[in-house]
Amino acid sequence: MMIRKACLDDVPAMARVHVDTWRTAYQGIIPEATLASLSYEQREEGWKQILRSSGEKGLCTYIAATSTGQIVGFARGGPERTGDTTYRGELEGVYILSQFQRQGIGRCLVRTVAQQLAQAGIDSMLVWVLSNNPARKFYEVLGGQQLIREKQREMGGVMLTEIAYGWTSMNILVDSYRS
Repeated sequence: MMIRKACLDDVPAMARVHVDTWRTAYQGIIPEATLASLSYEQREEGWKQILRSSGEKGLCTYIAATSTGQIVGFARGGPERTGDTTYRGELEGVYILSQFQRQGIGRCLVRTVAQQLAQAGIDSMLVWVLSNNPARKFYEVLGGQQLIREKQREMGGVMLTEIAYGWTSMNILVDSYRS
């Protein structure tokens, strides 16, 4: 598996991964109508904007690709978005196609984002996860501590609760999971 920085040429494949993973990971959590309304074209436009502005905002996006070049996942991170003084970095998302999960790809992507943030002088990080998403245990396996923080988010007319996991030191991510 190859991990590399995302570029504009990756956008169509990233959009497919994004939509497809939402439809599988959030089935039964986010209203079906909302998941059905997701479109590759809308996500492509969103990813183009994100990648074009990433440098000025300090964001980084990495993709995971097979030896044949198929993009099977991605992760994105950057400075924490609300100005939190304890957790200065934020992992904004990790998405892996279901058939490629549990192979260490997510771990490699998170480590790569953490390394990039550490190089930028950011030594702590949090991630927001839907509270009823069973995949949130992934962050616990990586040493993330469930924080006493939550927020509400509306999706498809339903209020969902997000909880935060945090790492006060990213050393556990950068040093402990070498492949």
